[in-house]
Parts: sequence; structure tokens; C-alpha cells
Amino acid sequence: MSEDEMLEGCKANQEAAQKHLFDRYARVMTGVCMRYADRFEEAQDIVQDGFVKVFNKIETYSGSGSLEGWIRRIMVNTALDYLRKIKHERFNLSIDDVEYSLKDSQVIESNMQADDLLKIIKTLPLGYRTVFNMYAIEGFSHKEIADELGISENTSKSQYSRARTLLQKKLVQIEIENDTL
Repeated sequence: MSEDEMLEGCKANQEAAQKHLFDRYARVMTGVCMRYADRFEEAQDIVQDGFVKVFNKIETYSGSGSLEGWIRRIMVNTALDYLRKIKHERFNLSIDDVEYSLKDSQVIESNMQADDLLKIIKTLPLGYRTVFNMYAIEGFSHKEIADELGISENTSKSQYSRARTLLQKKLVQIEIENDTL
């Protein structure tokens, strides 16, 4: 089924076309949502909610830009909606809860795979991880992040900086552990 046929079928609420679109993009979108969720099950819930929005809003897809990019944006926004709902439970983190120190920026050259790096990113506190994903991976500006998350632009910058510092620290630790093996 071509992309145009799939889109037309989805616009006509044809179950086969919707299944085809889901099957084509669900795996990639689960990867996107995993960057925001703590557990695979949460990511699956976000993906399901996101595809409901995709199917409800398919009429608004103008065809300019890639369909995958349009779906990705919906998934990120759905993940952010999910994080807003749980924000009071897990988003806030006291500075005392995280060891924070500014060190000179070190770049660690390693043979790490992207999956390994994503696993390390997932260990960041939720607020740091969310801002890091939005800024470094999704390409949002700090202003856009602030608007999306209901935080100040400076908080976004601060959380991104702290996320980078923690990531660098974890990468240094991994490098040290690998050197001692």
C-alpha cells in the first residue's frame, strides 16, 4: 500500500489502512516515546494514545513535510501531555537529590552504541531527561520547552545543563570501569 493510499484510507476511517499506518510507524514511535517514559509499558500507552490522535487528526496532515515527522511531533506532544499529568508525582527534583558540579566539558570518545547512550539517558531524573530529549534530540528551543512544560526558560536551560553534567559524569564512570576491566 502506497503512502497516498494509506493516507486516503485513514481519512476514510478504513481499518486496514489504519493498521498499515500503525504497523509501519509503531516501532519507531515507540523508540521516540521510550525517551520520555520510565518503562516500556508507559511508552506503549503513550504510543497508543498518540495513534488515536494521529487517526483523529489525519485530516489536518497537509502533505508538506514527511508523514513520519508529523506523526513524531504528535507522539512527542502526547508524551509531554503524559508527563504533565504525572508532573507532580515525579517531575520535581530537589537540587539536593542530585550531586551537581560543573566540570570542564569533556567529550568521551568511545565505541558506545546509540542504544547504550539511550540507556544512560534513561537513568537521568525525569525533568532532566525530558528537557535533554526535547532540546538535544528533538530540536526544541529552550523557549519552546518552557512553553510546553510550563516552566521558565532559565529552568529549561538549567535542567539541560545539569543533564549534560550528569551524563558526562556517568560516561566518565563507564570509561573508568571499562579501562579497569
